[in-house]
Amino acid sequence: MLVPRFGIVLAGIAGLFAAAPASAQFFFKPADLAGARVTGEEPGMTGPALPGATAPELSAALVWNLRAALNVAALQCGFEPTLMTLANYNAFLKDHDTELDQSMAVLDKYFFRITKNKKAGQTELDKFLTRVYSGFSTVGGQRSFCQTAASIGHEAVFARRGQLYDIAHNRMGELRNSLKAWGEQQFRARSVSLMLPPARPLPPFGNDKCWKRDRYDAKKCGALAS
Repeated sequence: MLVPRFGIVLAGIAGLFAAAPASAQFFFKPADLAGARVTGEEPGMTGPALPGATAPELSAALVWNLRAALNVAALQCGFEPTLMTLANYNAFLKDHDTELDQSMAVLDKYFFRITKNKKAGQTELDKFLTRVYSGFSTVGGQRSFCQTAASIGHEAVFARRGQLYDIAHNRMGELRNSLKAWGEQQFRARSVSLMLPPARPLPPFGNDKCWKRDRYDAKKCGALAS
């Protein structure tokens, strides 16, 4: 059976675009980064640890981590305008200004409480905020971070006022997961996997003996795997 070489390539390209969801800016199928709801006590969820923090103080820290992440996304993800990270961040600040002010007031009191000194407390708060912001800077995971932050920012913009704490608790694990380097999940690399069978091998494009007038000659090189 003779199969057009160009037809094989076109079929592969068509399959790629048919599998791509409309919302995928970077991946045909992104990694599933969803995590369980967090309390803030889990390592790394508030950025720097907050020894002796109460549940309301941990919630405030999660909210401010969320704000920091969306701020970083607004600054670093503009290379993909359809994510709308800057526009959504500005709307987020306006819609949830009361909750953000409340969370900052709680953090301010926490650092004053643990230092027993207003000046020292302010210094420790400044250090904490600096580390929180720098913690969301990523290179290898930029695409997954930008896409996840965009999704969370979109949810925050449409959330009712007073629901920001829930978003921070529900999606901080996902946001932290997105900082790692993730790749395409729809298509496997062409290598043997211990978990999955090997992908269908490509025809031998480099072997001219297998081709006759740009058509694959199955009589000489065997039938193509289906």
